[in-house]
Amino acid sequence: MEMTLRWYGSQFDTVTLKQIRQIPGVKGVITTLYDTTPGEVWSREKIHALKEEVEASGLHISGIESVNVHE
Repeated sequence: MEMTLRWYGSQFDTVTLKQIRQIPGVKGVITTLYDTTPGEVWSREKIHALKEEVEASGLHISGIESVNVHE
């Protein structure tokens, strides 16, 4: 079991990764590309940028949620 916190990204969340890192036991975040529209293909560049941003804070991406799919 790993302690994680949902993070909406630097553009959409008032809680920073630095603040999340200060919570005892939290090692990762659950996140997604919140600026991606339904049906839009995730670019490698956006995924890499998100990963780099999270890892630069000393955390890692533990999971992805809320993948917008076109119905």
